[in-house]
Amino acid sequence: MQKEVKIEWMDEPEDHDYPAAESYLSLIYDPQAAAGSVQKLRKAPVTKFKAKDIFRASGLSLLGVSNSHVEKDRKKILDGMKLSPLLLVRDSDNGKVIIADGYHRLCSVYSFAEDALIPCKIVGSH
Repeated sequence: MQKEVKIEWMDEPEDHDYPAAESYLSLIYDPQAAAGSVQKLRKAPVTKFKAKDIFRASGLSLLGVSNSHVEKDRKKILDGMKLSPLLLVRDSDNGKVIIADGYHRLCSVYSFAEDALIPCKIVGSH
């Protein structure tokens, strides 16, 4: 039986997560809408959702532990380092949640516990 791993979280996302989120969102939305979503994310409160629910809402596939970014985040978890909360956008037009930043962290956490509560900031897309 695998020993339960304690996953530590920062209180707020790291500053560099916001430009990364904007870069990703600008592939989906026009630059002005992407920037607006990030401005809202900066002001949004942190909430928590289960890892498995975020996956279901996003419709994304789980990346395996062989992915280098997932492995790097798994190592952080095992070393007791704090992870940055996820940045999420509700895309109600398509009935999905967009993981604007934190996909690899989500995959890493899920590999330890699919029911883990993950701190997130979440906003609507419009």
